[in-house]
Amino acid sequence: MTKPSIAKRRNGMVKTLAALMASSAVLSVPVPTPAVAQTKDAGASMASVFAPSGTLRASINLGNPILANLDPATGKPVGVSVDLATELAKRLGVPLQLIAVKSAGESVDNVNQDKADIGFFAVDPKRGQEIAFTKPYVLIEGFYLVRDTSPITTNEGVDQPGVTVAVGKGSAYDLFLTRELHHATIVRIPTSPAVVQGFLDQHLDVAAGVKQQLEKDAAKASGLRLLDQRFMVIRQAMGVPKAKGDEAATYLSKFVEDMKTSGFVAASLARHHIAGAEVAGNDE
Repeated sequence: MTKPSIAKRRNGMVKTLAALMASSAVLSVPVPTPAVAQTKDAGASMASVFAPSGTLRASINLGNPILANLDPATGKPVGVSVDLATELAKRLGVPLQLIAVKSAGESVDNVNQDKADIGFFAVDPKRGQEIAFTKPYVLIEGFYLVRDTSPITTNEGVDQPGVTVAVGKGSAYDLFLTRELHHATIVRIPTSPAVVQGFLDQHLDVAAGVKQQLEKDAAKASGLRLLDQRFMVIRQAMGVPKAKGDEAATYLSKFVEDMKTSGFVAASLARHHIAGAEVAGNDE
């Protein structure tokens, strides 16, 4: 039998190698996993539900410094709530519009009156009548502030006849203390950041609010102290109008769980140097 020439054998080897390379190239093309494809498809399908105008409108409460503040350099809202809103808009594939407000009450009104598509709220039964909440993504402590000369030393000492308590109007503390305080008198201040000043100006007995905000404000004046124990833990969640339906509520809940388990929320808190708040567990 005549042996193939060296040239023919070389051509055969080249063809075989080319075929293998082509086969390898085809096999190496990345194919989206079902989970990735489903996430993209879900976001695209939910975009019109969350943002029928084509833009996701997020109500951002600047009255809670743990969640958002104005960047002194840009004047724009920054914080964990802004980061979450930005990521949600990205997943939905729509532009984001931030609607900054000064109080939780204003943020609730924005969502209830269709001035915003989503918001960031403390979970509360009253708010839950119109808003579908996710599970909380962070936990925030509520404390009482008094003067050094005050005879009040415990939380139990606050709920007494004649004691006046300053709270931010419509805040989680307002809603909670309205239910829980039976003897003290609640004095509602227009916004949470103004609570300590209102407490001082009106010569009230107690100021109630976010621990970090109270500490920050107390540092500006002498003769003030926090009581030793928190009086409540705020379960901070995202919310969407119930009118958008169960599918929207379910999608938002899954989004928040993903943001917690992936480390997104923890990284955001660290990036914005937020102390005193912790990522909520899945069982909260």
